[in-house]
Amino acid sequence: MHHHIHAIDPKAHLFAVTATLNNAQQHQIFSLPAWLPGSYMIRDFAKNIIDIQFFDEHDAQIDFTQLDKQTWQVDNQTATITLRYQVYAWDLSVRTAHLDTNHGFFNGSSVFLAANGLEHHPQQVTIAPPALNELAQWKLATSMTRSSGQQFGFGQFTAENYQDLIDHPVEMGDLTIDTFLAAGVPHDIVLSGKHRANMARLKQDLSAICEYQIAFFNTPAPFKRYVFMTTVLDNGFGGLEHKASTALMCSRNDLPKSEQGEVETGYRTYLSLCSHEYFHSWNVKRIKPEQFTPFDLSQESYTEQLWAYEGITSYFDDLITYRSGCIDQESYLTLLSETMTRVYRGQGRFKQSLASSSFNAWTKFYKQDENAANAIVSYYTKGALFALLLDLTLRLETQGKKSLDDVMRILWQEYGLTEKGTDNQSHQRIVESLLNRNCDDLFSFLYNTEDLPLADLLAKVGVEMSLRSSEGSSDTGGSKAKGFKIGFGARVKAEGLGLKILAVTQDSPAHQAGLSAGDLLIAADNLQVNGQFEQQLQHYPINESIKLHWFRRDELMQGSLVVQAAVKDTVVLKIKDNNLVKLWLAQQAK
Repeated sequence: MHHHIHAIDPKAHLFAVTATLNNAQQHQIFSLPAWLPGSYMIRDFAKNIIDIQFFDEHDAQIDFTQLDKQTWQVDNQTATITLRYQVYAWDLSVRTAHLDTNHGFFNGSSVFLAANGLEHHPQQVTIAPPALNELAQWKLATSMTRSSGQQFGFGQFTAENYQDLIDHPVEMGDLTIDTFLAAGVPHDIVLSGKHRANMARLKQDLSAICEYQIAFFNTPAPFKRYVFMTTVLDNGFGGLEHKASTALMCSRNDLPKSEQGEVETGYRTYLSLCSHEYFHSWNVKRIKPEQFTPFDLSQESYTEQLWAYEGITSYFDDLITYRSGCIDQESYLTLLSETMTRVYRGQGRFKQSLASSSFNAWTKFYKQDENAANAIVSYYTKGALFALLLDLTLRLETQGKKSLDDVMRILWQEYGLTEKGTDNQSHQRIVESLLNRNCDDLFSFLYNTEDLPLADLLAKVGVEMSLRSSEGSSDTGGSKAKGFKIGFGARVKAEGLGLKILAVTQDSPAHQAGLSAGDLLIAADNLQVNGQFEQQLQHYPINESIKLHWFRRDELMQGSLVVQAAVKDTVVLKIKDNNLVKLWLAQQAK
C-alpha cells in the first residue's frame, strides 16, 4: 500500500491523504485504529476523516459501505483501489495530528487507513511539503526508514508493515535539529517551537541517559537510529513512546538555558520525561503483555500489567537520570518523595488495587474527573512505589547481589528478544527465581489496597521516610516546606471573586463543610476570601467553626468549616546513613 500525505491547507488544519492498494482482496475492507499503543483510551481517530472516497484503476469512483465508525468496505471487486480523504488536524497533543502555519505533526494511527487482511504487507509513504510558499523552509523529522529525499527533508519512506507504519510519528516545521551518538547509535534531538535551549547541555545530558540505558540491558540498542521530537510550548507536558522515537511536549522554561550550572526543576522534569520514554524502547515496545502481542487497535485491550510497564518505567526514569550523573542524590530523593506524595494524597489508593487500575485504565485513569483522587490510584505512581518495594527487597535479601535491574534484564532476554508476551505471573516468577522463595507476600500488594511497607525497607538502606502536612497546592513534597498546621482539604484556584474549588478530598474539612468541585468560595467568617485563604486558616484554633459562603452555579450557599489539624500526607526522604544507602544508590556515572 502506498500512502501520500500532504499538508494541503495549514490554515484550515487539513492534511490530504491519497492511498493506493494493489492486489486488493474481494470486497476489500479498510479501517482506522480506535486507539494507539501507549495511550490506553479509545480516541476514535476516524471522527477527523473528511469526505472519504474510493476509486478503481481507471480513476472511476467506487461504491462503498461504511460498516462502523472506523471501517469501510469497497463493494466491487477491482484489483487496484485508491482512497482519497482529508484529515482535520487540530489536536495539540502527542497522540493524534496537529497542523497550522507553525508546524505539523501526526501519528500514523490518526491519518493512515489499514487494508484489513493485508496489514503485514510493506507500506510506502510519500510526505509532501506544505502547499504554502512561505513554508518552503520547513524540515521534516521521523524515525521511519527513508527511501528518497535529503535528510530532514520531505520525500518517500518505507515501513515493514502497517504496525511499523503507525509507530513512527512525523514532525515538520522550522525545526531545531542536533545529533549525538550513544553507544555508536545516532540520536536526533528535534525541537519545534520558539525556545532558547542550550543544545550542547541537552546533548550532553541526553547522551548520558541513553548511554546508560543501552548498557543497562547488556545488548546493542534495539534500533539503528533514535529521534527525540519535542513540541515546545508556553505551558505543556507529555510524552508517548515509539519503537525508535518519542513524541514529547514541554514548556519553554523546562529546557536548559546554559551549558553548566544547577539542573533547575523544570529541566529535571524534562530529563526524567525523556528517560521515561526512552526506557519504554525496551519496556513496553518490545517487552510487553501478552494481550498486546499483537495489538488489537479496533477496541480496548485489557491487561492487569500496566503497573509493570508504566510503573516500573516510572521508577527507573528518575533513578537513571540520577545514575547517569545528570542530577545529584538530593534531587533524586526529592523526585521520589514527590512521586510518593502523589500516592499518599489520594484516598483512591484505599479503593483500587494496582491490578484494577491497570485493567480499568481505559475508563478510570484516562477519563479522570474531579473525584479521581478519591476513587482511583495511578498505576504510574503507585506502580513506581511497588517497583521500589521489589528493588529494595531484592537488594536487601541478596546483600546487594540482585536487584530490579536483574529482573529487567531477564525480561529482555526471555520476552523482549523472543517477542513473547508476559502473563500476569511473569514478573513474580522472575523475582522468585532471584530470591529462591515464594513471593506471594510481595505480589499480593498488586491485588489489595494496603499501603506499601516502604518506610521499614528504606530505613534498612539508610533513608528515613517521614510524613508532614502540606503547604497547599504548590507543595509537591520533599523537605523544603514545613507544612500547615490547619488543613482545608481542597485544591483551589484564585479567581476574581474568590476561590474556585477544583477538587475536594473525601472526609476533609472542605468535604464536611459541603463544598464541591466547581463551587466558587467567596467568603469565610464574613470576609471575602482570596489566594491567601489557606494561610489565613492557620490563625484559627482547632475545632472553631467558620461560616463559609459560596456560589454553586448561580445559587448562593453556606456551610460551616470546622477547623481541624492538617493531615500528614506529604513525604519527606532524608539520608541517615551514607554507608547503608550505597546498597541502593551507589551506581552513578562519573
